[in-house]
Amino acid sequence: MISFFFATLGSLFSVVNPLGAVPMYLTLTNDYSKQERSATALRTAIYFMMILVVFFFAGSVILNFFGISLNALRIAGGLIIVNSGYGLLNSKFERRRISHQIEEEAQQKEDISFTPMAMPMLSGPGSISLLIGLSAVDPSWRSSLLIVGVVVVMALLIFVTLKFAPLLFRLLGRAGLSALSRIMGFLVMAIGIQMLIYGLVSLIGDIWPQVELMRK
Repeated sequence: MISFFFATLGSLFSVVNPLGAVPMYLTLTNDYSKQERSATALRTAIYFMMILVVFFFAGSVILNFFGISLNALRIAGGLIIVNSGYGLLNSKFERRRISHQIEEEAQQKEDISFTPMAMPMLSGPGSISLLIGLSAVDPSWRSSLLIVGVVVVMALLIFVTLKFAPLLFRLLGRAGLSALSRIMGFLVMAIGIQMLIYGLVSLIGDIWPQVELMRK
C-alpha cells in the first residue's frame, strides 16, 4: 500500500504540476504583501483539497447518473491528460488552463484562491478522472482513504510551493520552471497514454465476448 500511495502521489503531482503555476501565481499576486500571499496560498491549497475530495467521492454517483462507464471515463481522462502533457512539453501550461479572459478577470478579483488558482489552474478534469480511475482498480475503503491522504499531501505541497513561489522563481527563473514543466509534460503524457490504453483494453475485453456470441 505504501508503493500505491507514492505512485499515486507521483502521478497526481505530475498532472497537477504546481511548479508550472508559479509564474501565473506571482503575476496575479504581484501587489500582495507577504502575509496576503501566504494566506492566498493556504486558501488555494484548502480549496484544491476540497474540490478533489468531493469529486472523488461523488465520482461514481456522477458516472451512474449520466450513464457513463468507467472505461469511457478512463479513455476521456487519458485524452485530457495527454493533451495537458502536450501543453507542458510546448510550454503552454498556463494558456491551456487559463485563458486571457480568465486572467484579466482574476486581476480584478480580491481573492484568486478558488478561481482561477484552485480551479482550473491546479485541479481539473485530468486530476479528477485520474483519481476516480485509480479508485476503480481497488474500490475498498482502505484504498479510498489512501487516495484522500494523497490529496491532503498534494494540498500541502501546493501550499509550500505557492508560499515560497518568489524564492523558487529567483532560484530557477522562468527558464528553469519551463524546463521542469517539460519534464513533467513527458511524465504526464505517459500517464495519460497508460490510462487511455487501460481503458481501451478493458473496453475491448468487455465487448469481445458479445462479439463472439454474435458471430456464433
